[in-house]
Amino acid sequence: MGVTRLKRKERKNRAIANNKQSAIKDLIKKPVIKNVDIEAIKKEFAEKAKSEKKA
Repeated sequence: MGVTRLKRKERKNRAIANNKQSAIKDLIKKPVIKNVDIEAIKKEFAEKAKSEKKA
């Protein structure tokens, strides 16, 4: 007896697997968003500006 291959289902399963893999790869490529203290950064810029004006 010959084996019937379900070609459409096979293509669909491969597409689903490839989409999952590509989604994981996309997530790995993106840098992690960290909590940033904006006020501290503003203070650093203000201090640098003051020191540059003095020099």
